[in-house]
Amino acid sequence: MDEQNLPPPAPPAPPPMPLAAPKQTSTMAIVSLVSGILGWTLIPWLGSIVAIVTGHMARSEIKRNAETTEGDGLAITGLVLGWTSFLLGLMAILAVILFVGGVAVLLAGLGMTGHLN
Repeated sequence: MDEQNLPPPAPPAPPPMPLAAPKQTSTMAIVSLVSGILGWTLIPWLGSIVAIVTGHMARSEIKRNAETTEGDGLAITGLVLGWTSFLLGLMAILAVILFVGGVAVLLAGLGMTGHLN
């Protein structure tokens, strides 16, 4: 075969692009989400407080290391679950206190002091 009829050599392939390291999910964000769920189910007050604290810690960690850490949605969900459970618990306590106080005022208005004659 004649060398003049050969196709030109193919250009060299470009070097492969380096793959970016995958982002890691923040452990604090996962703890916040799990604690928020526990705050609604098994351990209401403790779970809610842990969800709130770790949720704020996770969000600040994610903001500091945005290129290597993810999980902001998990942290926000944990915060929402924690705060709503905590606030609903406070409102329930307040409702009980107001109810008992209202009953005491009603009984006092009716002349019932609770003392035996």
